Amino acid sequence: MSSDDTISAIATAIGEGGIGIVRLSGGKALAIADKLFIAKSGKQASTFPSHHVVYGKIVDPDSGETVDEVILITMRAPRSYTREDIVEIHCHGGPVPLKRILDLTLTLGARMAEPGEFTKRAFLNGRLDLAQAEAVIDVIRSKTDMSLKVAMGNLSGQLSDKVKALRQQILRMIAQLEAAIDFPEEDIEEAAAADVALLIGQVKSSIDKLLATAQTGRILREGLATVIIGKPNVGKSSLLNALLREKRAIVTDIPGTTRDIIEEYVNIRGVPLKIIDTAGIRETADVVEKIGVERAKELVNQADLILVLLDSSSPLTAEDRGVLELLPGREAIVLINKSDLPSRLDLEEVNHFAKGRKVLKISVVQGDGLEELEQVIVDLAYSGRISQGEAAFVNNVRHADALRQANFRLDEALATIGARMPPDCVVVDLRAAWEKLGEITGDTVGEDIIDQIFTQFCIGK
Repeated sequence: MSSDDTISAIATAIGEGGIGIVRLSGGKALAIADKLFIAKSGKQASTFPSHHVVYGKIVDPDSGETVDEVILITMRAPRSYTREDIVEIHCHGGPVPLKRILDLTLTLGARMAEPGEFTKRAFLNGRLDLAQAEAVIDVIRSKTDMSLKVAMGNLSGQLSDKVKALRQQILRMIAQLEAAIDFPEEDIEEAAAADVALLIGQVKSSIDKLLATAQTGRILREGLATVIIGKPNVGKSSLLNALLREKRAIVTDIPGTTRDIIEEYVNIRGVPLKIIDTAGIRETADVVEKIGVERAKELVNQADLILVLLDSSSPLTAEDRGVLELLPGREAIVLINKSDLPSRLDLEEVNHFAKGRKVLKISVVQGDGLEELEQVIVDLAYSGRISQGEAAFVNNVRHADALRQANFRLDEALATIGARMPPDCVVVDLRAAWEKLGEITGDTVGEDIIDQIFTQFCIGK
């Protein structure tokens, strides 16, 4: 991948739409636009003021054929997304005109952009740091208003600013210790080490606060993987439909209706749930249903949250006990459904299996208890600690891992100070922590990691 050439790609989603966009970036972008675009005014694209919209048409320079009516926007370096010259051609959003225009740009000297290459150029040219660049894809993939808010916060630099401030604090510690090394006659080594130990504690506290947002941040980014389990005909599909507020799953009184796995995203007060309705767990001779039951058990082990449904109108059965025995070591909420009917369930036995987990009475048919369920899910997602107004969230596994490793190196520095080792040994650990934090913003990250990050982007972004 070279940043010296001009790249081109379709920047809008595949399929039909009112508008489609072909984007070019690089030194030849304006020259290519001159050859393709004929403005209503007759002027060439390279003469247009930056950030102005101009109406005209795209013409094949070889045949003279008009391809489409378009509007064209030029954004001159450095006032553009990539800090290079950018041209955007806004045409009709059908696959044929988009492909024709893209092919013409490639024929005239551009090359096809690789996944994420526009944003990678923005990073390499200093418009975004790496954490901000990663937030771009989070904005695109946001599933709720809250996940969008977190992504936009990181895109605006909220996380980056905190990380950069921590790195600056560590640099000041390094400078303080190096001064003690350079001027040993001043006998300041011991005092400097004591001061640095206090400062390390402050930095570790700040890192801990960021790490406390990691679980919630991951959930907001990826969704809370939630599995609904229970014996057949207990109301699993009805619960899915109630949470989705639409009839997504087939509901009948016949046990075994749900045989395959149904997966949907649902917005629960800003928390995205990747919710999965499973086949009723029971012994069965039906081959297809048996596969569904085994798959349901597998999903339990992969889930962030399990919603266990029991039937209030019947005593606990062997099938119910088999479902409850899947819970040890898992985050779960036990839901006693059909609470509008006379109760025949032994709550003491249910609480014994629940082992302190939340037990809620609901009636999916009547809608009772669903608001309380939603609140419990929200509380679990935010771990009861993180407010929705938190300024910066760690929502990326790479960032969380870098923070944990930085914390480990700071612990090493404290141990080195405690062992009364020379200041230069402490500096080694502090510099390692400083470099780990730099991996988040891209200041100290390797090219292989950068390439891996941007391959996750779509082409055209």
